[in-house]
Amino acid sequence: MHTLGCKLNQAETELLASQFAKAGFQVTNNNNADVCILNTCTVTHIADRKSRHLLRLLRKRNPQALIVATGCYAERAPQDLNNIGVDLVIDNEQKMNILNLVKSELSLKETRSTGDTEIDNHFRVRSFVKIQDGCDDFCTYCIVPLVRGHESCLPAEEIINTIKARVHAGYKEVILTGTKIGTYNHNGINLKKLVDHILKETTIPRLHLSSLQPQEISKDFLKLWQDSRLCRHFHIALQSGSNSVLKRMGRHYSTEEYKMAVEIIRELVPDVAITTDIMAGFPGESVAEFEESYNFCRDTGFADIHVFSYSARPGTAAAKMSGQVNEKLKKERSLRMLALAKESAQNFQKKFLGQVMAVLWETETSQNTDIYSGLSNNYIRVFSRSPENLTNTISSVRLTRLYRDGLWGELIL
Repeated sequence: MHTLGCKLNQAETELLASQFAKAGFQVTNNNNADVCILNTCTVTHIADRKSRHLLRLLRKRNPQALIVATGCYAERAPQDLNNIGVDLVIDNEQKMNILNLVKSELSLKETRSTGDTEIDNHFRVRSFVKIQDGCDDFCTYCIVPLVRGHESCLPAEEIINTIKARVHAGYKEVILTGTKIGTYNHNGINLKKLVDHILKETTIPRLHLSSLQPQEISKDFLKLWQDSRLCRHFHIALQSGSNSVLKRMGRHYSTEEYKMAVEIIRELVPDVAITTDIMAGFPGESVAEFEESYNFCRDTGFADIHVFSYSARPGTAAAKMSGQVNEKLKKERSLRMLALAKESAQNFQKKFLGQVMAVLWETETSQNTDIYSGLSNNYIRVFSRSPENLTNTISSVRLTRLYRDGLWGELIL
């Protein structure tokens, strides 16, 4: 099972893997699989290309396997995937029915139930839990509303029961995810109330929210972060630091409102990491508008910036706009932003040198090195050496120096 794209896709793949495991299938990473499933992404043309490439690779490495494509690319352009030898193309609406469709394709009337069988440790440190799907905003560049549909929310009780099951399975962190989780509202329970219920009714050691919009930030909401189990990391999508570009994008905030949200977060959540998304080369983006965006990102001091070039998506308003920026210029602007992202990340990390922080360890970076990698509560990548297996444990480290894309930490025994 493979996943491209967003955390929502990862949450859905995780759920599918659990369904298959409980039905008697074994999730494997080798090339002798009977079934290969790819949860695709179509947010950019590069995501489309990666989806096609990986599906061809899965076919080459597993020539006798049933190849299944699902997700947003499968929803948007199923004919593209049928033409490269995929056996089953399943849209988002049928995604959670893949188990039955695969069993039918393989002529399996019954598979043994394995009760509480869990998927392997590949998934067991951090779990993505879907709370919401769909988007009604229709930003001019975004394909998501066309492939994910209208906004819908899962019942709070179902989410809480899922998290309890994740705790029972050994997970140390849950990430609440969806297309637009800030709009969560089910039977009068909004995101603030949902998070409050989770903190009160489960024992999950760390709870993390995926991505929010600046207009969804309030002082009342941020009071929840008085509970140390909530990760001090906010991913607040920006897309552009130019108000005129934001207006053409159809975003529902200004840079002034964004700045205010950042200031409120930093005031009420100590040592917080704020990360963002930035698009380079949106249609009509002038030199002055790009410089506005660059300067806004520099002055904001993000902990990290996810940079991507604008990609025209079929059926979106921006694809028909005049002033399409050429690929060479988009690349140049992306490279400038990426350099800023690296500088910003290191500046943020340096603030914590000498401090002691708790780290949730993921895995050994390379076999037999005894060097483990994990994330702090504010999502700094931390590395440390240990003769003992640290995977899926939380321990305190003193951060001593820059190392790779994060910091080196000495374990405090």
